[in-house]
Amino acid sequence: MSQGERLRLFLDSNVLTAGIVSTWGLDKAILSLCAARIFRLVLAEAVREEVEENLLIRLSGMESGGVNRVLDSYVHLIALMKPEMVPFPDRSEVMAGRHLIRHAADVPVLLSAIASRPDWLITHNTKHFTPAVAQRTGLRIATPAEFFRALSKSLSDPRRRANPPS
Repeated sequence: MSQGERLRLFLDSNVLTAGIVSTWGLDKAILSLCAARIFRLVLAEAVREEVEENLLIRLSGMESGGVNRVLDSYVHLIALMKPEMVPFPDRSEVMAGRHLIRHAADVPVLLSAIASRPDWLITHNTKHFTPAVAQRTGLRIATPAEFFRALSKSLSDPRRRANPPS
């Protein structure tokens, strides 16, 4: 990434969903920074579909006024972020990529991330998106906390302070 370019963040559905429904936290912070266009959201169709399914499940017990507010906020948030969209991988690609990750349902998400080549893939699913998966795919995978720690470290790097971005 060159100076002046925004970090491109590929968010797994668990981070995106938690950021939408939480009142605060690192997931919400990432979404806020994407909405402010400090970071660029890379949004896979496979992730978007899963987020929308998860939102409907989570909101099923809520009264209609609350559901409408959350869904309106979600639509508004996506519009603010203007994500870079990544289409579903082909069925043949999913079959061929099955060896890359243990959980079959994560294959389309992983292939979408590989295709989009983000700066970071951010997930809470460390059970499936493991260091071995990162090594096999060349993706930089982290939880929100790991991402912010790495970001903080890079911002406090003395070499960066000596040559601030223009």
